[in-house]
Amino acid sequence: MSHNIPVILAILAMIFLVYLVIGMAMPVLPLHVHQGLGMSTFMVGVVVGIQFAATLISRLWAGQYTDSRGAKQAVISGLVVGVLSGIFYLASLRFVDQPQVSISLLILGRALLGGAESFVIIGALSWGVGLMGSQHSGKVMAWVGMAMYAAYAIGAPVGSVVYTDYGFFSISLVTALFPFGALLLCLPLPSAAIIRSTPASFRSVFGEVWVPGLGLALSSIGFGAVTTFIALLFAQQGWGMVWLAFTALSCAFILARLIFGHLPDRIGGAKVALVCVLIEALGQLFIWTAPWPSIALLGAALTGFGYSLVYPAFGVEAINRIPPQSRALAMGVYTGCLDLALGVASPLLGLIANSGGLRAVYLTSTLVVLCSTAVAIRLLKPAVTL
Repeated sequence: MSHNIPVILAILAMIFLVYLVIGMAMPVLPLHVHQGLGMSTFMVGVVVGIQFAATLISRLWAGQYTDSRGAKQAVISGLVVGVLSGIFYLASLRFVDQPQVSISLLILGRALLGGAESFVIIGALSWGVGLMGSQHSGKVMAWVGMAMYAAYAIGAPVGSVVYTDYGFFSISLVTALFPFGALLLCLPLPSAAIIRSTPASFRSVFGEVWVPGLGLALSSIGFGAVTTFIALLFAQQGWGMVWLAFTALSCAFILARLIFGHLPDRIGGAKVALVCVLIEALGQLFIWTAPWPSIALLGAALTGFGYSLVYPAFGVEAINRIPPQSRALAMGVYTGCLDLALGVASPLLGLIANSGGLRAVYLTSTLVVLCSTAVAIRLLKPAVTL
């Protein structure tokens, strides 16, 4: 297994570069859409959510493509599309004096980035699990998550700084260049083995995966509330340094993965998920009631710490139910539940912000995240139906 570590590290580096693009846009995209283009908070939700919607639409395709063509080819395809998304970002800046045209091009770029992310992450996860073995699936998901959130932690402050100095052009440029750099890193790597066997049908995979997928979907709303609206909340309250919220979220996420990333494989995903969603809900509660930025930052950190192990915890429950030849499809279905939740929730939370204010977003997300405890309990007691 140790001889696969260099390939694993290269895969993690590719994930880091792709998610650095996403991390840099997190604190500034809502500001660009709301303040730069003069769009409503609902449109902020649409622009942010369209990436998740596009990722959802492409998840099953990415899973089937990975199972049939191989993980490396899936990652390469995703990185090429990622470069194209940056080109659309750049094109949108030529029409900032025509906001409707600019936002349309930006939405197309976000949609392409969602599809790119889908192929990259499903391919990378399948590649990693194939190298390490399904008995280490939780560990692989934890490593992938650490690469993602390290990118978020670094990308948020860097994105804020370069946006302040160079505007949204800088974000658009790296959106095109970083996936290209990851592509150069990917090409020399050895291809992962393809398991030649009759894959399970989508219906049978979905039947096994939907319960842990539902838990992931519900718990992801807290994450989406932070990534989509925390920048606007900080700006509204005049708290400044909005990037700190993303860094707190990401650093807590990484810390939890480093210390507790082995627990889903060791003690079972459902037990870990039950504890973690309660921590995440507490974080959302803190943001909802925060009178000072320090409390909101603590809430973001608790959200990141709790959400950190939710994905691998519910993911272990999903992977253990599926044969190896359909592993990528299972990951596509499972992760698609997250995309569906974020794709639908982002604009809906935007409507809630329009009518009830930004704090109402976090009351809503607190209640939704708490609902995922029922799924964890269901997985602990399989005989009980929801």
